[in-house]
Amino acid sequence: MGRDQAESAEQKNQRCLEAYVVRARRVAEHSLAQDWDALVALTNPTIGVRFDNGEMRIRHELPPEEVVESAAARIRPIILEKEDCFHMKALKALGYACRALPREAEWVRAARAEWGRRVAPSTPADAAYRVLVSNSGTGEEHDLDAHRLAMAWIYGDVVHHDTERRREGDAFGLRDRFRAAVPLVAWTMVGTIELLHYIQALWEDGLLQLRKEVFDERVVLKSTVWEEPAQIYFAPVGTEPPSGAATPLPEAWTRLGKDTDFSLVQHTFGGQLVHPMSSAGVTERPSNGEIDAAPREGFDGTAQPAHGVPRPLTKDWQAELIERWKAMQP
Repeated sequence: MGRDQAESAEQKNQRCLEAYVVRARRVAEHSLAQDWDALVALTNPTIGVRFDNGEMRIRHELPPEEVVESAAARIRPIILEKEDCFHMKALKALGYACRALPREAEWVRAARAEWGRRVAPSTPADAAYRVLVSNSGTGEEHDLDAHRLAMAWIYGDVVHHDTERRREGDAFGLRDRFRAAVPLVAWTMVGTIELLHYIQALWEDGLLQLRKEVFDERVVLKSTVWEEPAQIYFAPVGTEPPSGAATPLPEAWTRLGKDTDFSLVQHTFGGQLVHPMSSAGVTERPSNGEIDAAPREGFDGTAQPAHGVPRPLTKDWQAELIERWKAMQP
């Protein structure tokens, strides 16, 4: 019996929503999301136009590729159907939970429509634009919509090396693929964070039964330099390893002390595993507890716990999504 068959609808929905919350919180912590207005602007980037000696020139100003690449890696599970945290799975679970609440059900419908139009368009006509190129030497012509160009960058250049997508997008070059990907990545982040806030609001109102841990657990590292008390033991290569974290160490394991010859602590590839440090050479820095407890600024300018979910945005995203959805109706 598969997992889906063994679970009730409520259990499956809870699993999907909890997985979504954890991943969405990681997306919300990305550097691009710290300037909310700038992130929203990237969903519809503008092109600068100027004339230089009678020649028209256009200018694109986008974030560094490495920054967008890391954002694409964070949102990738959100756009994959097989993942528990897939955006549409979360919306389906939310729609089921809110099926008796008209306003919430309408919000979910609007969010689903917007996601389908911006992130998973069904036809090229739904994409923002198309690019046509011609090779004057070979006479070859190529035509690709913005969505497929963006996916060529995400899956051909960044998170995979999909040869079919690369072949499809090669004729347009890396810049065109990247330019198409930026608004897609940005809007996916915006939609992800909006849904995260909505889920949190419903949970706080008692309308969703989710574990508190998914809103509290650490999802990103604020610092990759830390110091903590420890005990270190070492033994010659080939010595019997410990059988468990709580069991006594086998014989021949020696505790490292201040008088130990550090050169004896080698790993299997011959390098020295630990190196002595003088206290004088250690720069004073806040403790891990101080870093974790330090407030940070949220989207609305208020102080936020370092690892908590940002407070709901001041803008009424619910009403705006509903209006967008209504505008799309025939």
